[in-house]
Amino acid sequence: MVEAIEQWQLRKAVAKGRGGVVAAQHYQAAHVGADVLAAGGNAVDAAVATAFALAVLEPWMSGVGGGGYMVVYLAKEQRVQVVDFAMTAPRGLDPAAFPLLTDGVATNDNFFGWPAVEGERNVHGPLSIAVPGSVDGLGLASERFGRLPWAELLRPAIGLAREGHPVNWWTTLEICDEAKALSTYPAASRRYLPGGFPPLTQLEGVHRLPMDELAQTLDQLARAGRRDFYEGDLAASLARDLAEAGSFVTAADLAAYNAHLAAPLACDRGQVRYFVPPGLCAGPTFADALAQLPPIAPGRPGSEAYLGYGRSLMAAYERRFAEMGHDGDRAGQGCTTHLSVADGEGNLVALTNTLLSLFGSKVEMPESGVMMNNGIMWFDPRPGRPNSIAPGQRPLCNMCPMVATKADKPWFAMGASGGRRILSAVYHGASFLADCGLSLEQAVHQPRLNVDGAARVEADLRLGSDCLAELEKHLPLSVVEAQTAPNRFANLQVALFDPDGDEGPSVEGASQIRLPVAGAVAI
Repeated sequence: MVEAIEQWQLRKAVAKGRGGVVAAQHYQAAHVGADVLAAGGNAVDAAVATAFALAVLEPWMSGVGGGGYMVVYLAKEQRVQVVDFAMTAPRGLDPAAFPLLTDGVATNDNFFGWPAVEGERNVHGPLSIAVPGSVDGLGLASERFGRLPWAELLRPAIGLAREGHPVNWWTTLEICDEAKALSTYPAASRRYLPGGFPPLTQLEGVHRLPMDELAQTLDQLARAGRRDFYEGDLAASLARDLAEAGSFVTAADLAAYNAHLAAPLACDRGQVRYFVPPGLCAGPTFADALAQLPPIAPGRPGSEAYLGYGRSLMAAYERRFAEMGHDGDRAGQGCTTHLSVADGEGNLVALTNTLLSLFGSKVEMPESGVMMNNGIMWFDPRPGRPNSIAPGQRPLCNMCPMVATKADKPWFAMGASGGRRILSAVYHGASFLADCGLSLEQAVHQPRLNVDGAARVEADLRLGSDCLAELEKHLPLSVVEAQTAPNRFANLQVALFDPDGDEGPSVEGASQIRLPVAGAVAI
């Protein structure tokens, strides 16, 4: 039996209010979003402001050099829209630039199990960079669904960047995790390894990592608008740095990029309707697994429920890997950050934004301070596969932001970060709330399984010996500890709207309990 290393019992309080709630992977970013709600902004305004704040407060997970999805429930219109701003491969990408070292041997530095590529150039470095979509996607969402001016939404992030990133022990841990790779790239090394070493928390005062270039970039975006990142002065700056680094991404790739709106994929189960993104993400796999999930009895889930979760997820992943890829579906697309927002009017936002790996490609643009993604790692480097590396294509990704309604009324926004572990977290969280009828506090503290393929199931040690013994009879089970680090069960963030409270509509928010800086803030 696995023995727990972490000998503490962790709990987080659920944030409650009436004006709105933001759940994010950094508590200061959640405060930024809550302040936007208090200033009259809606859920989309709060989500956009929070996402830009996270570019400063959690720069290893997301930022303006990344991409993602936003799912929006519009209460007044009672409809859902997906904002698709996923990354794309540059049009001049040459698949021959990623030769396999040996067929069938996975690299240690990616979490998809792909065969190793020479020099790991699909994992980090300039060749791993895909065309980023975050700025255009957040700008499109603000333009179409927001209420406050664009510049006002960037103002908090600009202020945070001018102050610099505040170093705490979690910052030190995240930088240590990628210190070797960061040291290879000059701009990133100067930023995150001052004096050649990860920064340490100070006993008195706050040590900050300067982010002056990023502050100037955000200020330029606030003044010139989102398309400056793709067609204006910022685009020209990025193109110079990308060319100097040796990336395939060009000025023409930036100019050609456009985020777009898409209809969601809707999945019904009883009175609950789940809305997820379509295309090359985890949305279709969620729908596939949900369709195979047997009835779950109300109350705390037992071994029968977990057996249903495990079997349905394994079957869905088997189909996902066999069929999904850019050749099979050109219509849509798919460590990471997720935030969820519910405002007092019933608008809901689930937003997942990512650089993919910690610190993405590890390549920071010297002029702009933008850390670029490593989106090419999402592609299978083996040729002839549904998701093989190809120019101008969108890779299969793992994001699964979701909003849910119950009896045609807004209910919750949910999503997670954690690569292939995202789907299991969202799947369990949704079922805990909808099928089991758990409270939000109970749901986020309930142990989960992780299924990220068709061959294995990881079970949280906290499920207990009886439940684990029963699961082991039927599933290829590995028992693991839910640790603070490394994280085995993805970071779940939930914002919930209750339209039928005793004293009127109310909101609740909850963040991943084992992510120490994550928090939910309500007004």
